[in-house]
Amino acid sequence: MKESLYTIPLMDAFQADEECPFCYIERKLEQDTLDYILGSASAYMQTDIREKTNKLGFCRSHYQKMFQYGNSLGNAIMLSSYFHELNEELKKKLSGVKPGKPSLFKRKKAAAEEDASSNTALSAWIRAKESDCFLCSKQKDTYRRYIDTFFMMVRSDTDFYKAMKNGKGFCLHHFATIIGEADSRLNGRQLEDFYKDVFELMRVSMDRVEADVEWFIDKFDYRNRDADWKDSRDAVQRAMQKLDGGYPADPPYKAK
Repeated sequence: MKESLYTIPLMDAFQADEECPFCYIERKLEQDTLDYILGSASAYMQTDIREKTNKLGFCRSHYQKMFQYGNSLGNAIMLSSYFHELNEELKKKLSGVKPGKPSLFKRKKAAAEEDASSNTALSAWIRAKESDCFLCSKQKDTYRRYIDTFFMMVRSDTDFYKAMKNGKGFCLHHFATIIGEADSRLNGRQLEDFYKDVFELMRVSMDRVEADVEWFIDKFDYRNRDADWKDSRDAVQRAMQKLDGGYPADPPYKAK
């Protein structure tokens, strides 16, 4: 099949002997975006990129990862630019707020609700800012292209399909993604074979990880002190990944 920008990395992910190839892809995407924005490319110095970061900002998770990455000056430059624009906008929002005096009934109702203030225009604006993130947006756009490429390769690349069948399955998070889209991407015999093969792959995969966790626990029994660990030494982090995705044992990703 004709190779694209995404076929080779996707094949690499499915041949990497990982619990979930899409977790592998997402980790690489996140590392690449951190390198892009704060690494040697110094994208934070580009006017068009700063316009986007000023508009979107970053989420809490990515602020932490950006800090851990290590480029304090690059972070400070982006923060300064973002703070300036955000502060100007915030001052306008604050000057337009004219709180009324709620009735006793409304005060009691507000006290009973978990987040009654979220209905105000100011609160809604802040929540919208919290939900935007330049890095999340960049990763999401590229990740969607990988999903498109995955189904294209499932339909037309027998070597890729074999690599998928011989792999370790998916985490439940990414399994839900591909199953949720399979009906609209595949049809007829292809869809039937895909379901059969992927469902069996997940049954075997989930049983294997469960057994690894159980043996990890059994190894703490003194009677098994001299027994082989088998594949259970990293069972805890692999089980966490299998259930919800990601790499819980990964150290912070830092500038090279």
